[in-house]
Amino acid sequence: MSAVPLRSLAASAPPRLAGVWLADQLGTSSAARVQSTGHAGLDAQLPGGGWPVGAMTEVLQPAAGLHVWRLVLPALAQATAARPGAVVLVAPPYEPFAPALRAGGLDAARLCRVQTTSAAQALWAAEQALRCRDVQAVLAWLPQAAPESLRRLQLAAAQMGQLLWVFRPARARQQASPAPLRLWVEAVDGSGGAQMQVQVLKRRGPPMEQPLALPASHAALARVLAASAARGEGRRAPQQPARPAVVLPLAAWRDRLPGGGVQHALDRMAVAANPH
Repeated sequence: MSAVPLRSLAASAPPRLAGVWLADQLGTSSAARVQSTGHAGLDAQLPGGGWPVGAMTEVLQPAAGLHVWRLVLPALAQATAARPGAVVLVAPPYEPFAPALRAGGLDAARLCRVQTTSAAQALWAAEQALRCRDVQAVLAWLPQAAPESLRRLQLAAAQMGQLLWVFRPARARQQASPAPLRLWVEAVDGSGGAQMQVQVLKRRGPPMEQPLALPASHAALARVLAASAARGEGRRAPQQPARPAVVLPLAAWRDRLPGGGVQHALDRMAVAANPH
């Protein structure tokens, strides 16, 4: 029996039905919600045209924290401008740079950074954040998460309809994952300067033939960094300090659940930053 090419089968298939997708086409659904990534080229490669809302996006990287904000900041800026809610960072490897976030359209006061000391704590904090009504998006760095733990996060995101990014190291590439969308992101040197290369490893659709190259830094961020370097620490003009992200140790995070949620933390931070 001779093999029939996939495209021949697709051409002879009946008209597409709601909720049914063909393997050589990107999956789409009128019921699925997405948030534009802010990168037109990346949107074109993702089912529905953006980050899935109510589902996990797993980002694998050779170095923790590499280009994370350049990848997700445009979507977070759009989402937080459209509706209230906190953005929770669980066990991030680096502290976010508030001026860069502001340049990208995201108020650092919307962030709540949860500090943990173990993989189990980080998983617990991420799941609780996903189940909190005050939370709009969760970014979690989980290098040691098992597939069954990731399934719990995927279920929580689906139940509450939140954005969820999980960042994991390169060694996780060979492991199974419940994430419906899985990316590989690494730094490359392009003709136009530093870039980040994005490869879609898993999506509802055909394999991605070629990785996508995106700028490694935002133009507004580059201007902020250049201006900061030009002024120097000793010659900066007085300015209103940026409102920082809320930083909560795990015990404080636990105390705020499930009662007032993270909104209490955000309100307390706002009072501390603006005492008058």
